Amino acid sequence: MTWPPPYPYDRLNELKAVGEQFAGGLVDLSIGRPYDPPPTAVSAALASSGLEQGYPPSVGTAALREASARWLRRRFSLTVEATQLAACVGTKEFVASVPGLLKLRDPSRDTVLYPAVAYPSYAMGATLAGLRAVPVAVDDQWRIDLSAIERADADRALCLWVNTPGNPAGGVDDLGAAAAWGRANNVPVLSDECYIEFFWDRPAVSILEHGTEGVLAVHSLSKRSNMAGVRVGFYAGDDDLVHYLSECRKHTGMMVPGPAQAAAVVAFDDDEHVDHLRGVYLERLQFLIELLDTYGVDAQMPAGSFYLWVQAPTGDCWDLTRSLAADLGMLVSPGEFYGEVGKGHVRVAAVEPIEKLRLLQDRV
Repeated sequence: MTWPPPYPYDRLNELKAVGEQFAGGLVDLSIGRPYDPPPTAVSAALASSGLEQGYPPSVGTAALREASARWLRRRFSLTVEATQLAACVGTKEFVASVPGLLKLRDPSRDTVLYPAVAYPSYAMGATLAGLRAVPVAVDDQWRIDLSAIERADADRALCLWVNTPGNPAGGVDDLGAAAAWGRANNVPVLSDECYIEFFWDRPAVSILEHGTEGVLAVHSLSKRSNMAGVRVGFYAGDDDLVHYLSECRKHTGMMVPGPAQAAAVVAFDDDEHVDHLRGVYLERLQFLIELLDTYGVDAQMPAGSFYLWVQAPTGDCWDLTRSLAADLGMLVSPGEFYGEVGKGHVRVAAVEPIEKLRLLQDRV
């Protein structure tokens, strides 16, 4: 392997130039980058907290942890004490760094299990820590297949990642079964739930519904509140695991900046902007489904998240990626970014404003 491994999305730079040749420019649907503004009150809190000069607590301020716990209780009827959760600097750094800390906790194990079609950072976290990254098969609805985990891999596993609703395909795992599998095999189950506010065909689910023993739920404000640039998230669940990780992270200086924590409190206490944002994403998804149908490509509404997982007519993700860039000025992500099993698909992120998406209608 080339070291460091290439960042997948850098491979799209050449196609960006292709899309920029269209009147109105590139319509970039390749990355789940929020284009909508956060709530005004959040921006005001970020600018006026007065917390710039001091070192913020790595675990998160009491106000942030309490607001996070209130949000879980209010939106999802989940009871988690503020002491059972801790802040992280956005969740990507947590995903990428946690395998190394788990290895220190249990040096006898060396394997990270994750869905075979998944966000690349689950595997990369293992790779960066010098560990084995082992993909777990998914079924025809893009749900993790726990029965496919080999006994030898389970015995070596430091953790099992699940992601619901899933990125890129929008699948919804049986989180109760995942929690039970982890407890039976003495493997922590880490549930990435950053799209929990964006379920479309059913009520939201969390692994915390099935107890906190041996599990962590990982949450973020990047998608929920358009705060990707502010970098605030948290992990919650098993008391011992939260304590261990938060104590380790103190030593590495993993601290959410004070102003960001103050802004996060405001965001977690406000549901109105999220309800509005759900409608925005739903409109975009439906628009893109119709647009792709006109283009001659079938796309289906996901069970959750704000991505379309689209099968490439030729079976080659790069064929469709290049065609969409050349014909429509639309940039999408080749499915191989999300694992070998994804090579026949592309991911379309419904992130650009509807006014920008309408440019595509004139190009079909």
